[in-house]
This record gives sequence, C-alpha cells and structure tokens, in this order.
Amino acid sequence: MGESLRTFVGGTEVEVPNSIPAIRAALPEERRAEFDEAINDAGVHEIQAVMRHWMLESVPDPEAEKILDRLARDEAERRNVA
Repeated sequence: MGESLRTFVGGTEVEVPNSIPAIRAALPEERRAEFDEAINDAGVHEIQAVMRHWMLESVPDPEAEKILDRLARDEAERRNVA
C-alpha cells in the first residue's frame, strides 16, 4: 500500500484514505455503489482524478477543493524530485 496521506480538518490532523478499499470503507454505505461505479468506469488516464475526488468525499471538509489542490501540488513536487 502507498504512503499515508494526512491533512488538517478543522485544526485536527486526519489520515486521508489512499487506496480503493480504504476509500470505499471510509465512505457512507449509501455512497459506496456510486464509488464502485465511478472506479470501475475510470480509464487509465482518469483513475487518479477519480480516486482524488472520492478521497475527498470520504473526508468531510468544507474546503475540499483546497485539499485537492494541495495534494495535487504535493504529488507534482514528489514526481519532479524523483
């Protein structure tokens, strides 16, 4: 499994699920079928964006777009360093 992702929600550090099973488990039960469909329909070029979307759905935070932007920047920086 990949490295743990963390962010702050309301001043509290929380872990962000970063695998398909972890994201699915963190979602409310009524959203899991929608998640399964989105993941199963995603192509190779869309899977990361689909996973990021659902990662944020699983972490309740009114500033989800800011988290998504920060995670994308962090990932881009890691790829440029490697």
